[in-house]
Amino acid sequence: MSGTSGSVAAATADDEYEILCDDAGSFLRRYSTEGGATVATDTELNGTTPYLPTGEVVRCGVSANPEITSTVQRQTDAGTVTIAAGARSVTVLVYAGEPTVAIGSGTAVALLPGSSLSWGVNRGGNLGEALQDEFVVTAAAGDDLIVTSTREA
Repeated sequence: MSGTSGSVAAATADDEYEILCDDAGSFLRRYSTEGGATVATDTELNGTTPYLPTGEVVRCGVSANPEITSTVQRQTDAGTVTIAAGARSVTVLVYAGEPTVAIGSGTAVALLPGSSLSWGVNRGGNLGEALQDEFVVTAAAGDDLIVTSTREA
């Protein structure tokens, strides 16, 4: 209609679900909004039977406190820095020159001075995420760059 405006509030819930694990196994956690507050409700996987978590609650298959190892290498002049597949993060900072980066079997791409590129995942653990490809950074004479990485030990 011409000249009218307004909004419609729907009475449907906006719920989010997550399967979590505790000392006894897996269960379902539902997050919903009630009166402006977020409420978490735990149930068995059937979604209806109430569940009381036992011990530490974590994402299933993910270590609660994974050990992360880190590397940093400054490459000045010609050389290659290789980060094997399975890293959680890789960052390349280019100060001078135009080194290249090749990801997996892809074509090497030149990076310009001042470039800062990062790749990463946020969940690790036994069933978690990792970068599936190897990263190969190749520098030429006069290049200056730093390559950092993190990996779950």
